[in-house]
Amino acid sequence: MSDTNQESRRSGKQDLKVALSCVGMFVFMIGMAYAAVPLYDLFCRVTGFGGTTQVAEQESDVILDRIVTIRFDGNVNRGLSWSFKPEQRSVDLNVGETGQLAYVAQNIGEDFTVGTSTFNVTPLAAGAYFNKIQCFCFTEQPLEAGESVEMPVIFFVDPDIDKDPELAHVKEITLSYTFFPVDEPEKPVAARADEASEEAKL
Repeated sequence: MSDTNQESRRSGKQDLKVALSCVGMFVFMIGMAYAAVPLYDLFCRVTGFGGTTQVAEQESDVILDRIVTIRFDGNVNRGLSWSFKPEQRSVDLNVGETGQLAYVAQNIGEDFTVGTSTFNVTPLAAGAYFNKIQCFCFTEQPLEAGESVEMPVIFFVDPDIDKDPELAHVKEITLSYTFFPVDEPEKPVAARADEASEEAKL
């Protein structure tokens, strides 16, 4: 076999390796793009980054003498014709004590609309200690024109906040929600089944 043929084969193998590496990198980047949102959400929930609160399945079994004022804030994106506000602006609770409050949303527009909310707390570092047992965030809320709904929030401040030197002197925490319009509301399972049945008949 001539040197030229050997060189050609070597070059071909190197080209194949480079091509496979590029394809592998492309697949990896696509996978990371899809994983970025859930990984970022998990990171925020674990660390409280950006004021992201925690989710708890039960109330705290420790209640401290330390009092914290919880303030409530409600906002609506300009694209949604709703009014949205808490039933009361603040409540004083012991750290570890469970609190409950309802927000009220009303569709003040002329058409049926669907909204969903995001949230955070300030100071941002307090997000790691603000636990919600029940919440309406990230849930699609449909409202007919003129219809209103009460949405409860059940929460407590984790007693471990007392061990955090950065938050040792915090006396107020603000829980803030913002509602946004849902352009393409998710259809109920029953509705999707009915549509599939109708398409099958065609």
